[in-house]
Amino acid sequence: MFKKILVANRGEIALRIQRACRELGIKAVMVYSEADRDAKYVKLAEESVCIGPAASALSYLNMPALISAAEVTDAEAIHPGYGFLSENANFAERVEQSGFQFIGPTPESIRIMGDKVSAKQAMIKAGVPCVPGSEGELPDDAMQIRGIAKKIGYPVIIKAAGGGGGRGMRVVHTEAALINAVQMTKAEAGAAFGNPAVYMEKFLQNPRHIEIQILADKHKNAVYLGERDCSMQRRHQKILEEAPAPGIPRKLIEKIGERCVAACKKIGYRGAGTFEFLFENGEFYFIEMNTRVQVEHPVTEWITGVDIVKTQIMVAAGEKLPFTQRQIEIRGHAIECRINAEDAYKFTPSPGRITMWHPPGGPGVRVDSHVYTNYFVPPNYDSMIGKIIVHGDTREQAMARMRTALAETVVEGISTNIPLHRELMVDAKFMSGGTNIHYLESWLEQHKR
Repeated sequence: MFKKILVANRGEIALRIQRACRELGIKAVMVYSEADRDAKYVKLAEESVCIGPAASALSYLNMPALISAAEVTDAEAIHPGYGFLSENANFAERVEQSGFQFIGPTPESIRIMGDKVSAKQAMIKAGVPCVPGSEGELPDDAMQIRGIAKKIGYPVIIKAAGGGGGRGMRVVHTEAALINAVQMTKAEAGAAFGNPAVYMEKFLQNPRHIEIQILADKHKNAVYLGERDCSMQRRHQKILEEAPAPGIPRKLIEKIGERCVAACKKIGYRGAGTFEFLFENGEFYFIEMNTRVQVEHPVTEWITGVDIVKTQIMVAAGEKLPFTQRQIEIRGHAIECRINAEDAYKFTPSPGRITMWHPPGGPGVRVDSHVYTNYFVPPNYDSMIGKIIVHGDTREQAMARMRTALAETVVEGISTNIPLHRELMVDAKFMSGGTNIHYLESWLEQHKR
């Protein structure tokens, strides 16, 4: 096992990894930008290193600064968390070339799964069902593009091969709008991801967003940890998640879970990963794989009893998975609400000083957050300041616990999206379960403030 790990991230995930290291008896070196000097995990750290100014490009995305921090502190491994450099194959490669262990998949796996076109081709080979679409990157010839769209059938969606986080997508309903949409998406993709390649898929009208969490080791062992429903989204950004997904038969989940495990073994995957699917009319369609721990991992941890972050560290150190598929049991129901520093209905960011922070408690309540009373939320990063996660024996009990938890939570000094979560928890459609990925946007349209 490692003696010292550098945590190359910030916010609640940095604190989460720090806690996992403590439980494993590992020293955690925390890095921070000048804007995060007063973060909770920095105050709690045995060792910490300032890696640059507030701007991400000069700190959390600065590969030489992160590797230098690992060198000067004698760390043996680097945990990238999520976001920033977590799915950057070049970073994983540089980490390993510098003599450290990257806590995640191999650079090769990240490259295959990070490019949406090659990921889809790998999944087709592994027998994982995919959304009907172009066989690879779209050609430059307009006639050929029109022919592909005609074969798929409108509406179609144009996606950036190197995209992610809900960016680099455009829905096209008519042939007249097609070529312009392709050109615009290519230009955006080139600017945002440094890769102008785009591909085309059938645009499913009312799908749900279901994902399968997997864990794999270096010894060709892999398991899936059930599923999560992440359909409550705005502009492809998740707002709340739950596990298991309401109303999907276990047999269907088992079938797709086994295919995901088989795919992991086929590509020699190691570490934590998530297969993301659209689910419509009883069918799963693969859309992408995330080669890292995800924001919503706590709901899976709660229904399975598996500590995903600790397991990530253990398999990176060369250990075998400490459980088999047969030992994974799904117990009860979990829901996670992402708490963001933003206006609850306009979604404008609300950085600033938190004058009062009172998180909820009680049975079945977990709060993952790095903030505290008098903490200053910097304007430089993602607006998420924490997550409230609840667990109950049933979905109904979990929803009741979340309502209580949200009612107990007090955040003063900045705006948060807690009022939106409170409304969603009493929304009849959400309460009945199984809303699609477009539901929240139509709900927001109807409840305009």
